[in-house]
Amino acid sequence: MVRFLALVLAATPPWASLEASQRTRAMVELKAEPWPGRLARAAAPFLGTPYAVSPLGEGEGHDPDPRLRLDAVDCVTLVEQALALATAADDGALIETLDRVRYTGSPSYGHRNHVMEAQWLPHLLQLGWLTNVTRAYGGKTTQKVKKVITPVTWEGKLGRSLGLEAGDQARGAFELDVIPAAHAVSALAHAPDGLVLVVVRSDLPSMVTRISHVAVLVQGPSGPMLRHASSAQHLVVDQLLADFLAAGRQATWPLVGLAVYEPQEPRRPGPER
Repeated sequence: MVRFLALVLAATPPWASLEASQRTRAMVELKAEPWPGRLARAAAPFLGTPYAVSPLGEGEGHDPDPRLRLDAVDCVTLVEQALALATAADDGALIETLDRVRYTGSPSYGHRNHVMEAQWLPHLLQLGWLTNVTRAYGGKTTQKVKKVITPVTWEGKLGRSLGLEAGDQARGAFELDVIPAAHAVSALAHAPDGLVLVVVRSDLPSMVTRISHVAVLVQGPSGPMLRHASSAQHLVVDQLLADFLAAGRQATWPLVGLAVYEPQEPRRPGPER
């Protein structure tokens, strides 16, 4: 049976329920928490938040959804907004900080980091927001996988649905360290709260990515859990990692394993693209 924990702690009211001044106080309190646990704490007030597909955009143009939205998230925007809440100086700096997470350059659809292994992860690694710690936890079980993205790849259904101009399409060969699904629970049994877990699936040439999901690791009484925006549950929940992996390995798009990243304080902004 799949087991979920979706309890919103009384000490952590939902981010969406807070006024700007209250949110600033909560963000200042977060700064006293060490990494990586700070990210798990930043994600906790999202527990119970409704799931929505691609709730953020640029506020205009191709995707007019708002640049910040705390009352609904998907798996990526949960992690992005938690990173911003954990690092922005105050509520007034929140959107600017979130833009740094989501874009390489100015906040526009073409500059958004759409493809996880080709754009999102390299961007956050370059800024120092994330560090690759997959091998530190996976040890000798760690495998290296590759995704090759070509113009033909972008002709697939997902590529076409993104509607990106050719100049904004990521292309090339991108490698990931991955802990195989069979070893992931034991590898992460004693890992700290707050690590970022990236779900890697089998390579489909017609897909522009091998990454289907991203979540935050938390330790529960029955073992490691995903704190994530679940499309199945339509909410942000804590779910046992073992249950998630078991379902993923039986899926039509089989789950291969997890890439693991440690969040930290980002470096100063560099020049825009």
